[in-house]
Order: sequence, then structure tokens, then C-alpha cells
Amino acid sequence: MTPVVQMQEISPFVVQITMQDRVNKNTFSDELIKGLIDAFATISASNQYKAVVLTGYDSYFASGGTQEGLLAIYEGRARFTDGNIYSLALDCPIPVISAMQGHGIGGGFVMGLFSDFIVLSRESVYTTNFMKYGFTPGMGATCILPKKLGFSLAEELLLNAGNYRGADLEKRGVPFPVLPRDEVLQHALELARQLAEKPRVSLVTLKDHLVRQLREELQTFVERELIMHEKTFHQEEVKQRIMSLFGT
Repeated sequence: MTPVVQMQEISPFVVQITMQDRVNKNTFSDELIKGLIDAFATISASNQYKAVVLTGYDSYFASGGTQEGLLAIYEGRARFTDGNIYSLALDCPIPVISAMQGHGIGGGFVMGLFSDFIVLSRESVYTTNFMKYGFTPGMGATCILPKKLGFSLAEELLLNAGNYRGADLEKRGVPFPVLPRDEVLQHALELARQLAEKPRVSLVTLKDHLVRQLREELQTFVERELIMHEKTFHQEEVKQRIMSLFGT
């Protein structure tokens, strides 16, 4: 069987991670979570790579929590921190490029925003839809969205939980390339090759300096998000919304 996370060395210095859980449309299934953690652990343990490209398949980048996973949090059996995939790109020692050729939904979009470079697709939908289900955001969303999108747009996305095409976000002035879907991956790979021209020790040293404050701040935001979840996630209305609205 094809693994749901495929790791491919594009060149001696560039590695591509492809999320392709077609059965679950790249929601955070156990297999996808394990595959991502294993792939980033392999990259972090190597001293040869200089850049990572993270992408999805067809029209899906990453789709956030599974219905079962959300219900487990509602019932108090799990927390989003149990399998920390949201900060894998941030914690990776080398630059990570999110080639979001497809939809980025909820925690899937948030995970992509923790990369050092982001490329969006004009056709795809991007949303932080936590409040659609009635619970407050998690996955470090309240930390990374204001930093990457600006406070006003981030507040709108987080509170309103609406769907935004890449073309819509381009009009709103997001500071990322927004390209036709079939150009996203190639653009990201070209950027990775440009990064690979630099000395690895310099890339690692500079990334560590640039994201140090974000890494330090993130844990505080995550702790606050968990406190908010204790207040908002265990409402009966949230369960009903997860049951009726998931996948719509």
C-alpha cells in the first residue's frame, strides 16, 4: 500500500513530504500524524538536507482533525497537543516551504502557516473553521495567524470561521505567492533549490535566530488555547455541530 505520507529526496539537499491520505482526504488520521512526525524526525536527524517542501495531493493540502478526533476532545479523552504536528515545520532546523496546492482546512491550514515560506493556490479554500463547530481555535492558531496574516485579517478568520479562496486572500493582501494550483508545487521546489544554494550551517543558524521568539511564545498561546477548550469544547451544542456539520 502507498504510505499516506511519502518522503522523497528531490535533490541531495531538498526533500519533499507529500501528504496523500486519500481515504480521509488528508484529515489528521493516526496514520497521517505518525507519518508526518516520522518524516520530520528523519529530516531533523540528517545533516544533509537544506530545505523541505510540504505538500498534499490533488485538491487537498491538509484538512484538520477527524470527526472521531474532535469527538474525543469533546469527551475529554484527548487534547490537540497529544500528537503535536502543528509546530513540526517551526521546530524543523532547516527552512520549510508549505506548497498548499489544495484546500487548507482548520488545523491543516494552521499547520501550513507554521512553515517558513507559504505558497497558496488561487482555486483552493483556506479556513480556520474551529468556531464553525462552536469551539475556540487550537493548534497554535491564535499565535500564528496574527503573525503571518496581520491582526485584522486573522481576527476575521478566527472569529467568523468563513471560507476564503486563495484568490480572495490575494485581494486582501496576504504576503504570500498565490498561484494557479498546477504552478504551486513547482514554485515551491524552485524556491527550495534557491535555498539549497546556501551553506546549510548558515540556513540553520539564521532560521533559529528568526523563529526563536515565535518558538518561545508558542507554548504560552497553546496553554491558553487549552484553557479556552476546557470552557468551550464540552458543550452539547459542539457535539451536535461536529456530528451534523463535519465535512460540509
